[in-house]
Amino acid sequence: MTVDHKPSALAYPSKNAPVPSATQYLGLVADKLAQTEELFRRNLESDVPFIQRSGEYIFAGGGKRIRPAMLLLCARLLGRDSDEEVTYGAVVELIHNATLIHDDIIDHSTLRRGRETVNQRWGNGLTVLLGDWLYTTSMRMAIEHGNIEVIRVLCDGVLRMTEGELLALQRLAKIDLSVDEYLEITQRKTAQLFAAACSIPAVMQPQRKELFEPLSRYGRSLGICFQLVDDLLDFTGRESELGKPVLSDLKEGRLTLPLILLLPRVDADARALIQQVLDDRGFDRVAPEQILELVEAQGTVDEAYALAVEYADQARQALDALPGGDAREALEFAPDFVLDRRS
Repeated sequence: MTVDHKPSALAYPSKNAPVPSATQYLGLVADKLAQTEELFRRNLESDVPFIQRSGEYIFAGGGKRIRPAMLLLCARLLGRDSDEEVTYGAVVELIHNATLIHDDIIDHSTLRRGRETVNQRWGNGLTVLLGDWLYTTSMRMAIEHGNIEVIRVLCDGVLRMTEGELLALQRLAKIDLSVDEYLEITQRKTAQLFAAACSIPAVMQPQRKELFEPLSRYGRSLGICFQLVDDLLDFTGRESELGKPVLSDLKEGRLTLPLILLLPRVDADARALIQQVLDDRGFDRVAPEQILELVEAQGTVDEAYALAVEYADQARQALDALPGGDAREALEFAPDFVLDRRS
């Protein structure tokens, strides 16, 4: 997929703009989301002291729970009403947390959601095994309902996510990362779990396989939108809201879309500033403000946001093939919530 956006007049939302309330789409599944949260907590328990302590720490760190929420809304859309979708909601949240743990090890991250990362607190050796434990626990839970199609969707999702991480690692700190490569990595690393979460209800019994692809497209587009906004917040957010310093992605060696769009347009001196941060893995010799000024001058945050809007629109278009009702209305609203989030 080739993206060649010209500077957009669309401004990234003001930090003072009203943010849509999550209750506008989560209210429909609030009870089941609470059940999912409790099941997630229970499956972090263990008679191994380290797992018990770290599980409590993970749960206390909170999270948006957007993936299980999407799964539950898609289940409601298809008329599902059982414990099964609650189990799968907890499963995708366990998988998501396992990926965060492994990502933080790979990126040498020290902060997440304003707290020490698990690896910073307990070291990489214990933490990588904890991530493995979470993955295995999630699959054991999913097996309980005996639906091999759901297991296949989850396994395919984890495989694509792992491939995305491998691709990202191979391109880490590379200043020539292309837009196509960035979107390919984003689709695998982030969007694939969104796609799995949204499409799983279609392969629950009784199956609605004709709706599997539209739900998968919805989740994939929403996931790419989510990651684009996440990357933009690294430039536009406040540390108090993000729970980590701005420009953390660049500091960890990751080029995101605003800088990828910027680099072909600036001179060698400006490129050298970005390369310096990538080489140093820090802002020892380049101030963050220098990078932010470059991005602002070229308007690439607006361009990246315009692309996020396009993916939000694609997510809504995927819903055209799906049944109407309150769950569909909530799914239509979810992209707005993603676009306007602040953390």
